[in-house]
Formats: sequence, C-alpha cells, structure tokens
Amino acid sequence: MRVALLGCGVVGSEVARLLTRDASELARRVGAPLELAGIAVRRPGRERDLDLPAELFTTDAHALVAREDIDLVIEVIGGIEPARELIVTALENGASVVTANKALLAEDGGELFAAAAKAERDLAFEAAVAGAIPIVRPLVESLAGDTVHRVLGIVNGTTNFILDAMTTHGSGFEEVLEEAQRLGYAEADPTADIEGFDAASKAAILASLAFHSRVTIGDVHREGIVEVTAADVRSAAEMGCVVKLLAICERIDGPDGAAVSARVHPAMIPLDHPLASVRGAFNAVFVESESAGQLMFYGPGAGGAPTASAVLGDVVSVARNRLKGVWGPGESTHAQLEVLEIGRATTRYHVQIDVDDRAGVLAAVAAAFAEYDVSIKTVRQEGHGSDAQLVIVTHEAADADLAAVVAGLRDLDMVRDVSSVMRVEGML
Repeated sequence: MRVALLGCGVVGSEVARLLTRDASELARRVGAPLELAGIAVRRPGRERDLDLPAELFTTDAHALVAREDIDLVIEVIGGIEPARELIVTALENGASVVTANKALLAEDGGELFAAAAKAERDLAFEAAVAGAIPIVRPLVESLAGDTVHRVLGIVNGTTNFILDAMTTHGSGFEEVLEEAQRLGYAEADPTADIEGFDAASKAAILASLAFHSRVTIGDVHREGIVEVTAADVRSAAEMGCVVKLLAICERIDGPDGAAVSARVHPAMIPLDHPLASVRGAFNAVFVESESAGQLMFYGPGAGGAPTASAVLGDVVSVARNRLKGVWGPGESTHAQLEVLEIGRATTRYHVQIDVDDRAGVLAAVAAAFAEYDVSIKTVRQEGHGSDAQLVIVTHEAADADLAAVVAGLRDLDMVRDVSSVMRVEGML
C-alpha cells in the first residue's frame, strides 16, 4: 500500500515518523506493508528530525496525488485551498483519503463526501475533531442504531487552558493569553481559538454526524472567550460553577418535527458536571443518547503525537478496506433536519446588571423579564449605592427572548449597564 503525505509540520512529521518507525507492526495490522511514497512540502530543504531520503520530498503536491500508484493520501496541511482540490484529485484518481482538516470539512464536507462516494473510496477524518479522542467513529458506527439527543463538548485546548488558568489563579484574560502563547498552547495569532472558529468547525462536524444532517460552519452560532472577565469567573464560582467554552449540538423535538441546534459560546456549568473537571489543554465530549445514556470521551485534543495517533488509526482502517476491495460508511444526511437559528435555542442565563440602589429597581427589572416571559430563578444583590449590582439566573428561555430582555433593561433609567450575560448549561 503506497501512501502519499501532504504536509510535514508538527502533525505530518509525527505521522511520517510513526509510519517508518512502526512499519513492521503496521504491516501486520493492515495485512500489507505501508510504503511512504512521497511527502509534499513547501520547503523541501528545511531541516527536519526525520531519517528519510531527500527524494521523498516534493513541492508538487498535485503531481503526487495524481500518481496512479498511490493507494492512500494523508492530508495534514490544513486550510481550504489547495487542500480541497488535492483531496478531490486524489479521490478522482482512485486513492482513499485520511484528513485532519476540520475547517474544510465544516465548510464544504458535502463536496468531499460526494467525490468519495463517486470514486467508491474512503474519506476518513477522526483526527479532525478533538485530536486523539475517538469520537467520530463512535458517532458514525457505535451509536448508529441509537438516537443521539445532545453532544456537549470542550473541543479547543487553548481556550480551556486559558479559562482553567483564569479560574485557578484569578487572572485576567489578556494575562493568561500571553502565558498560553509563551508555553506554546496558543498561536502567535490566536484568533481561530479565542474567537471560537476552531470549536465551531468541530461543532459543525459533530452535529452532522450525530443528527444525520448536513451542518456547515455557517450554521453554527459562534462566540469566543475574549469577553470573559475575571468577574465572570468569580461569579460562576459563587454559584458553584466554572466557565468553559462549549460546543453544543442538540436535537430539538417540537410540534413541527425535529430540528438541530449547533452553537459555540462560553457557559457556566456546575462543578458536579463531568465537563467541569476537564483541566488545562485537555478536551472532552459528552454525548447523551436515548438508549446508551450518557457517554464521556476525554483526552488530549491537540499536539503532534495525539493527532498523529488518530491519523494512523484511520490509515490502518482505510488500508484494510482497500485490501478487501470495500469502503466504509460515507456521509449520512438522510434525516436532513432543519438547523435552527440561535434565537430559537433555549437555555438558562446568568445576567449581571449594574443598577442604582434605590426603591423600585428590582420591580422594574423583574417587569422587564416578565414582559418577554423569561422566568427568574434566583436574584442576588451585591454592593450598594453607586456600586449596586443585581445577579439574576433565569429558568430556561429562548435566546431571542433573553436578547429582548437585555435590550429592554438597557432602556431603563435606573440600569447603568448590563455588564455580563452568560449562558448556564447542565444545571438542574
């Protein structure tokens, strides 16, 4: 089995290392040797810690994937183009594909799966979501006979590291971000992580798999963690909660049938929730299904070795299929459920309001909530005089209704500011 590797960065280098170091064991597992036939890179002369012949490296990725002798292509270059064109070309030329490209799958997975189906080849992508954590295959195969109701996950290690440090040390966001960059947990440009784009791509993939409906990144409501303050973290602690950036994918059954909600945003979750104990740069995915009940998948969500582990798992599976002349399950979109806008999603909310400390304030605030039928669960007042704050936790309400409440509160003359609005998940 001849293998082409696209990309030789952190993940690609580790994949190449494992393919060569463990060649004998992999051959026994597959039933045939896996021969690394070419590696496409941008800078072939760059020094790499790999004991590989120089002639394996090429800058012509298109020629490599178009070779008739290539059985399997591993894509770890990331991004949209040229990755999309290279994957489609590989499939059209008869190669199966293993990819870790979450952004491409979330944006245009439909085209890739259609190309794989037409070619009767595998398109495997376990490494695209949560690194080494096996979550794709359980959703596609292990739970294929079940009904998944909810997938709740911490799927970005950078943001979890930052929020965990803010919780543990009481530090501010900017301070912890600089520390994360110094330690290598965050990129020099951390936008994809801290603004939620990375997690949103993974949420789109998880929702598509869990609910048998095509969900793209454009369908996912996205909020990052840049607005999370040390005060939010302290307020969560006072409620017995922690703040996490969550990817939430839900099947919502209503009078007009089932629909899907997919969102990424910071949320408070109670300390007794399994996801609350996920520390540092680790990831975890919590699945709720009708028959299996609650399932938890936990582990390192990024890094060269963990991601390469997921890639090699797919490589072995796909190579076995090639030897047998079969291919695995492709895209499952038979349900074609509607994807709801964020305004129709429901959850609880933690609202912090800076107010004048005078008679009638609480009544006016309560009336603003009642106007849009948002029920208040608890109210707590902190401070007095010019420093008075109301901290309100609601019962479940629609996002659109809560947004209307906030707009109404800001029109009240006794309300100086609605300083924080955060969703509360997993609380009974």
